[in-house]
Amino acid sequence: MDWEMYNLSVQVWCKKIEQNRRILVEWSMFSTSTTVEWLFTPIEDNATFVSISSTGFKGDGDEIVEQVIGCTEGFALVLSGLKALLEHNIILNLVSDRFPDQKIT
Repeated sequence: MDWEMYNLSVQVWCKKIEQNRRILVEWSMFSTSTTVEWLFTPIEDNATFVSISSTGFKGDGDEIVEQVIGCTEGFALVLSGLKALLEHNIILNLVSDRFPDQKIT
């Protein structure tokens, strides 16, 4: 996966896709491979609850906490942006606004 605006590239391996239910990937985000799982649960007509879990962090306690915080923030930003786009056709630019000093122009 490439994020051109940050000149960042990450290896992603798709492990499993269950249509309308689950996506399981492994990626090398923190100099080690971690597993990320998206679960999609219908909650009413035309609505879905999305939960994301990430496991396999390595390092000492402080390093693991930093990785967990980074993943939690990143996935929250991405999901919030996708919700705004899907429900209101609004592009919020949450990621680029969160890290403006790191963006490649």
